[in-house]
Amino acid sequence: MSLRSTPHDDEAARLTSPPSPALRSALRAAILILTLALAGLFALAPSADATILAPSAAGPEPSAAGPVPSTAAVPAPAAVEPAVDPAQVSWGVRPADSVHGTDRPNFAYRLPPGGTLQDAIVVTNRGAEPLTLDVYAADGFLTPDGTLDLLPAGEESRALGAWTVAASSPVTVPPDESVEVPFTLTVPAVAQPGDYAGGVVSTLRVENAEGVTVDRRLGSRIHLRVTGELTPALTVDDVRVSYLGAGANPLAPGTATVSFAVTNTGNARIAPGETVTVGGPFGWGSAPAAQVDLPELIPGATVQRTATLEEVWPLLLATAEISVDGTVVALPGATAEDVAVPTATASAQAWAIPWTWIAALLLVVAVVVWRAGAGRRRRAAQQRAVDAAVAAALGGSAPRTA
Repeated sequence: MSLRSTPHDDEAARLTSPPSPALRSALRAAILILTLALAGLFALAPSADATILAPSAAGPEPSAAGPVPSTAAVPAPAAVEPAVDPAQVSWGVRPADSVHGTDRPNFAYRLPPGGTLQDAIVVTNRGAEPLTLDVYAADGFLTPDGTLDLLPAGEESRALGAWTVAASSPVTVPPDESVEVPFTLTVPAVAQPGDYAGGVVSTLRVENAEGVTVDRRLGSRIHLRVTGELTPALTVDDVRVSYLGAGANPLAPGTATVSFAVTNTGNARIAPGETVTVGGPFGWGSAPAAQVDLPELIPGATVQRTATLEEVWPLLLATAEISVDGTVVALPGATAEDVAVPTATASAQAWAIPWTWIAALLLVVAVVVWRAGAGRRRRAAQQRAVDAAVAAALGGSAPRTA
């Protein structure tokens, strides 16, 4: 008995044909590539709080003859001293009117190596009792917040504080009166050119309510420029960048945080300015950060700062670039120095992985693979049904014997 294929059988045969080799190869390749990519990202990606650091390049330590670190706001209690209630301060200090100027906010001089000068500080007693104060000079240093402070009396000065000597100490100031305290500044003949910071301090030792003796200090800062060649220089190091995504929202950018240190490695006081940008590979999506507050930097001073950038897209790798330049600070009444400050740059990187997009892509691949597998199973079931029907038809039409 011969069998003829029917249109229904031809349709079943077409439905049960296996997927093309090209489709199978493409699916296998896609799954393999995604698996390898995820394995590489999990193996190489830093932990949640880790970053990729830029190389650190610490600047040289200031020498005894060179400018020393300093900071910015005197009069103020020393950083190592206990806080003092301003209402308890019963005296004041200011620069005396002299050949060096009147109504000066602080002391500022230009001297050659071996040069000398005399000046005075005025101490005013605003209280009702006589005040006996120690008066001395000290080197300046820069505090972490960028404020100029002075070394306490127990620490030895190596530069401007050692070159400045008060004519008398201690001094007694009658109530509601002022006393001029002369001092002499002598620059050593071997002093290196550049800027030096320090101050003249008046101090009163008092006992607080707990019975602890503390120093209450008021002073006026001194800026000295020793003549000679100015060589301003800045460095940027200790750069760190971290990236925080926007969570489950795949259409929202994340936030990048960049921290860095700026050091004045030259011999001139500098007013710096910075530019911080964060972008993806090849500069894609690069965005600038808002300006951070960089104070005037005296030679040898270092400050740490942090910039935060919103609207940063996760492009696998976030690159932070920092550029710092500035100008040499002119002394009061003097013309600006005609010397450029070279630009200092540094960079660092951190992973900025679009986990939401990767999860969505994996979900799409999983759906495609599942549908392909379901299609194969359906076609296999149809083929088994066709085979059973054919077998039944063949068995039912077999010739009967008498």
